[in-house]
Formats: sequence, structure tokens, C-alpha cells
Amino acid sequence: MMALRAALLKSIWYAFTSLDTEDSGKVSKSQLKVLSHNLHSVLRIPHDHPTLERHFSDDDDGPVSSQGYMPYLNQFILDKVVEGTFVKEQLDELCWTLCSKKHYRPDTLRVLSNQDALRLWCLFNFLAEDRYPLVLVLEEVEYLLRKISSVMTVELNCVDMEEFLSQDTAQKEGLSVWSFLQVVNAAGSRGVDRESISMAVEKVYREMVGNVLKEGYLWKKGHLRRNWTERWFCLKPGSMSYFMNEDGKECKGVIEMDQNCCVEVLSDRDGKRCMFCVKTLNKSFEISASDSRQRQEWITAIQTSLRLSAEGKNSLHEELRGRRQELREERNRRRALRAEETRRLQELQGEREEHLAELEHLKEAQRQAQASLQEEEQRRRSQHEELQKTLQRQLQDAQEARANLRAEVTVRDLEVEHQRRRIKELEDLHHRLQEALDQQIRARQEEETYRYTQTRLLAEEEEKVKSLLALQEEQEEQLLQTQREKQELRQEMEKKTHSLGEAQHQLEKVRASRRRVDQDIADAQRKLRQASTSVKHWNVQMNRLMHPICPGERRSSCSGSLGLGACVPSVGETESRTREIHRQNSFDCEENITHADNMDYNNTNPSDDGDQKN
Repeated sequence: MMALRAALLKSIWYAFTSLDTEDSGKVSKSQLKVLSHNLHSVLRIPHDHPTLERHFSDDDDGPVSSQGYMPYLNQFILDKVVEGTFVKEQLDELCWTLCSKKHYRPDTLRVLSNQDALRLWCLFNFLAEDRYPLVLVLEEVEYLLRKISSVMTVELNCVDMEEFLSQDTAQKEGLSVWSFLQVVNAAGSRGVDRESISMAVEKVYREMVGNVLKEGYLWKKGHLRRNWTERWFCLKPGSMSYFMNEDGKECKGVIEMDQNCCVEVLSDRDGKRCMFCVKTLNKSFEISASDSRQRQEWITAIQTSLRLSAEGKNSLHEELRGRRQELREERNRRRALRAEETRRLQELQGEREEHLAELEHLKEAQRQAQASLQEEEQRRRSQHEELQKTLQRQLQDAQEARANLRAEVTVRDLEVEHQRRRIKELEDLHHRLQEALDQQIRARQEEETYRYTQTRLLAEEEEKVKSLLALQEEQEEQLLQTQREKQELRQEMEKKTHSLGEAQHQLEKVRASRRRVDQDIADAQRKLRQASTSVKHWNVQMNRLMHPICPGERRSSCSGSLGLGACVPSVGETESRTREIHRQNSFDCEENITHADNMDYNNTNPSDDGDQKN
């Protein structure tokens, strides 16, 4: 019962830590209520809602730690669990679903399916010691991985596995379950298919967690028909069941492994070989294996089942795990004893070394005293010799300094003469630069004067251009007036086509208007020619002013002046525009005269029109 309680507590611990989203060691009360409700349902315990509410009805609304939840878990859940009334796999699936969403995030090299990861999680919990947080020592990790590898036809990638384990050797306590799953994914990512890993994990899970000592196909002789049929046998501590096939759904019988049961080897007969017999109090079961090795394995497994049943144990691997744990503890005790002995030896060695060091220190002090006397005598002699050498070096240095001083004075005189010549050249250069600067200043003043004159001329030219544009606008207004008169004339000609006298009068008006327009156009052309002559004159003057005056003129100013002048229309553009206006007016007048002549001709020949109409 204690083993079952410890196994349930391991799974529930993962569920509790998965609800701790902030890793603070505490979980909210609402989540704990939901977890407790699910545990009651999975473990087939009657729900006690009032007790649950009373336990969490204190004034503190904050989250609850694991220590605060343990009293309720022990008193109202674990103490009420009855072995055999629930399916532990359902509890494992519930707790795995909660914790895997938070912690299990495999990378792209994922080899394990979710079901395989669940099985390995259960195996991890089975082999882990009852110390929280749950870790698996490296020896157990290696044992489990080699167990899985022995079942597979292809071994796991042990190189990656050993590298990962060597990286985590700094963690003295062992591996967590998530690191363990990462190890399996990394070890099986090369050269191993998922189906092989799934089959191996499932077989190891059934063996270690499901307490299956051995399973496989065997031939069994019937009790009634006495014929041989192949059955799937599953051996556990205390029982041996056989089924129609390996899915284990249709059980054909159970052989109880108690103190009245035994196993014997039979000789070959009835065409069957490698036979053995399982005898119980009431029946004997004759069984045939495929070969002698399988028969020996089955006999050994049955004897193990009988031993466990006699000892009242339900799991072989729990016993093996306890033995391995005892061996580890014994090794740790021996290691601690060796460490303690080593420490004591080191302390004795340290004391001995200290005594030897003191003795050596006394000898060294005596040697240093003798050496100091010799050094003092040697130092006095060396000081005397150094004093003589120093006086000789000082005398030589004084002579060399005197010679160097004379050479330096000579060099300085040459440098002074050179500096004088350089100063004189610089003064001459300064005078020349001053004269050039004066010339540049005068040139700039003249440039400013010319620029002012140029600006004034440009302003006058701009005024003349404005007057020219006003004249153009006046001509355009006259032309528009002429067009409006022409339009009125057309309207009058259309209304009074039946009157020849009015047409003649209108023709005279059109001819008089044409003469006036011609006179206006002639006046406009004369004014345009005068304006063109004036623009040419000012363009010549502006080009003269824009000619460079001195080396110091600024290109940007000239460019600006040219830009202003470019805005004034040229003489050629003005003349072309005037000629176009004149042609348009002439064309309109000719069209009016032609239309009036046609009207005159139509009035003078009414008979022709009548004939045409008829």
C-alpha cells in the first residue's frame, strides 16, 4: 500500500507543478479544486464537495503551496484509495496531459510519439526515488536506456547519449524527466525508426510497470480435446494468463502461481519438442516452446514468479530497483568512508608537512643569516667599486657634454641664420598678399558698382517689358472685340438674308471694320517694331554688363542676373505672335467678305435658286 501511495504521489506532484504557471511553488485554489475533482473521478473515490469547500474556505484568497495542499491530499484522497478499484493508467494519462503541455516541447528531431513519451514518463516515475523534485540518477538512466536498446533490433545512438550524459554530469542529483526525454529523442534521432522505438518502449513498460515477467506465443495442449493450440501467454507474479492472440482481449484461462504450483521439463513427444509442464493443485498444463532457449527462459521466469508469489511481492523490478538502490547507498557509504579516510590522511600529511616546513624554515634562517653577512661584505666592496666607476663616468659625461654643447651652439647659429632668411621671405610674401588683397577689394567694389548698374537696367527693362505686355493685352482685347463684332455680323446676316439692301449695307460695315482692323494692326505692328528695337538695345547693354570684369567676380551673381533676363520674351517671339494674330484677323475678314459676296450673288440670282428648289 505504501508503494502504491508513493507511485500515485509522484504522478500527482507533476500535475500540481504543471498548474504552477509562475514557478512560485503555489497554485490557485480554483485550479486545485478542479484537480481534486478529477482525482476523485479517476481514483473512483466518492466526491465530498462540502469537505473540499471547507478545506479551501479560509480567509486567505491567495494561492496554495504544495505543503498547504498535502493535508487534504493525504486525508481525503490518498487515504481513501483502494487498490484494484481504479486503473492507474488513467491517472497517469491525466497527470501527463497536464504537465506535458507546459514542459514537454520536443524539437524537430522528435522521435517519440506522445504515447511513447507517456510510457517513458511512467518508467521514469517508477525508477525515480521518493525525493522531490523527482530526478533519476545517472545509473538508472543508463540502465533504462540499455534496457530499451536490448529489446530493439537496432541499438540507440550511444555516442549522442553518452555526450549528453557527460554534459549533465555536473548535475550530481541526476536528470529530470524532461531532460531524460530529450536524451531519448537525441539518441534515437539517427538510424532508428519510430515503430522500433515504440515497440521497445511498450515492451519495457509492460515488463517494468505492468509487472509482465515474460510474454509470447507457446503451444498448449488441451485438457478435453487433447489437441495442441497456439496461445499468447503473459506471465506476471502470481499468475500466468493465456489469450487467443497478442492483443490480450480474449482471455482463455489463468494459471495461478502459488505454493502448490511447480514447473518441470518434459521430454519430446506427440511431434512436439522443447516441452515443459506447469503443475497446479488441480491441473497440469503441457506447453511447448519454439526452441530450448525459449523453454529455459520461460522456466526461469515461472520460477521467478513462484518465488515472488511466495515472498508476497508483486513486482520483480521493484525488488531489483531496491537492490540497486541499496548497492548505490552502500557505494555512497563506502565512498564517504574512503573520503573520510582520505581527509584524515591528508590532515596527517599536512601536519607532517608543517613540521618539516618548520624545520626547513629554521635551516633556511641559518643559511640566510650566513648569506646576509657575505652579502653585506660583498655589497660594501661593490659600492666602493661602483663609486669609482661613477666618478669616471661622470668625468667622461662632462667631457662629452662639453663637446656636444659646442656642436649644438654651432647648429643653433645655423638655424638662427636660416630662420632670419625665412622670416624675410615671409615678410615679402605678406606684402605681396596684402597688395593682392587690396586689388581684390577694389575689384569687388567695382563689381558691386557694375552689379548695381545692372540691377537698375534690369528694372528699367522689366518696366518696358510690362508696358509691352500691356500693349499685347490691348491688342488681344481689340481682337476679341473684332471677333464679337464678326459674330454679331453673322447673326444679322442670317436674319436679313432676304434683304439685299441690308446685305449691301452690312457688307459696307464689314469692309469699314476691316479697314479699321487693318489700321489697328498696322499701328500695333509699328509699336511692336519700336518695342523690338528697344528690347534689342537693352539686350546689347545687358550683355555688355554681364561680360566678366575682373578675376574676382562671382559666377552665382551673374547666373542670377541671367535668370532674371530670361523671363523677358524675345523679339522674335513677339514678332511671331503678332504675325499670327494678323493672319487670324485677315482670315476672319476675308471669310466675312466671301460670305457677304455669296449673299449678294444669291440675292441677284433668285431664279436659279428657285429652279434648284423645284
